[in-house]
Amino acid sequence: MGLGHKVAAGVSMRICGTIYVPYDAFLYFVRRLYLMKRNNEQMALRAALTTISCDVVLVAFKLFAGIFGRSTAILADAVHSLSDMLTTIIVIIGVKLANQKADKEHPYGHERFESVAAVILSVVLFITGAGIGWAGIQKVIARNYGEMAIPGLIALAAAVTTIVVKEGMYRYKSAVAKKIDSSALMADAWHHRSDSLSSIGSFLGILGARLGFPILDPVAAVVICLFILKAAVDVFRDAIGKMTDKACDEETENKMREVILTQKSVVGIDLLKTRLFGDRIYVDVDIGVDEAKALHEAHDIAQRVHDAIESEFPKVKHCTVHVNPAAIS
Repeated sequence: MGLGHKVAAGVSMRICGTIYVPYDAFLYFVRRLYLMKRNNEQMALRAALTTISCDVVLVAFKLFAGIFGRSTAILADAVHSLSDMLTTIIVIIGVKLANQKADKEHPYGHERFESVAAVILSVVLFITGAGIGWAGIQKVIARNYGEMAIPGLIALAAAVTTIVVKEGMYRYKSAVAKKIDSSALMADAWHHRSDSLSSIGSFLGILGARLGFPILDPVAAVVICLFILKAAVDVFRDAIGKMTDKACDEETENKMREVILTQKSVVGIDLLKTRLFGDRIYVDVDIGVDEAKALHEAHDIAQRVHDAIESEFPKVKHCTVHVNPAAIS
């Protein structure tokens, strides 16, 4: 059989010859992969449940402070925190779905469910930010500053508490999201920061009202709204890119080329394509190999390229290698 035939290397292809692998080593490798996946899912769920618990306490405290402290800003902040709880529940559902094993209806896995969750979160975040901004604009236009009630100290304390707690929740959840590379969890982390930012606006507004400048409340809300909307758009663009087969960044692809070209007997790269699948990567590469090589030699070269890519880049879910015959002068 000549080299005109296609030779592909992948996880589903049999390797020529007999290869003896220690059984204990094989079991250890399988367990490590399983535990890695389980640990990522457990870390995401633990982070989500922890922040839900904090949000329950915060919502109750802010509702109390808003009612008895006569602060509409804190009441609105309580609603914002309630939306955090709802979006975190969406994250839990998205992470659980994304970690399901491949099945007959989804042979490539379920990773994109996490991107779907991120899209939903970005929409909720955008609507929340727009609502806060619109409420602020209406108050500025109304100019009914003399009719506004002066908030109590408990409302000021609630704003400060929210700023500190929500920023801590953002830092905690974003650190976990970066560690397990979860776009949905990172989107939810930004929702916490948006709550922290809006609470800064609430604090300035309440403080300004107590000092005799009620206009600061709606103005601060409008400014904070812009930060929230920007975060929502960034999260949405990232999630959509992962759902529409967007290519990897140029730096990652260049590193892949370097790895491929360092493999023995690879004389060139005819084509390299990558696409994002949720938070994972699929790679398709055409390499040039001396046309005088036998089929089993070409297969071994392709297998080395396949193994090198999947070992050097943990986010790669599958690498397909196609061998083209190359004339060596």
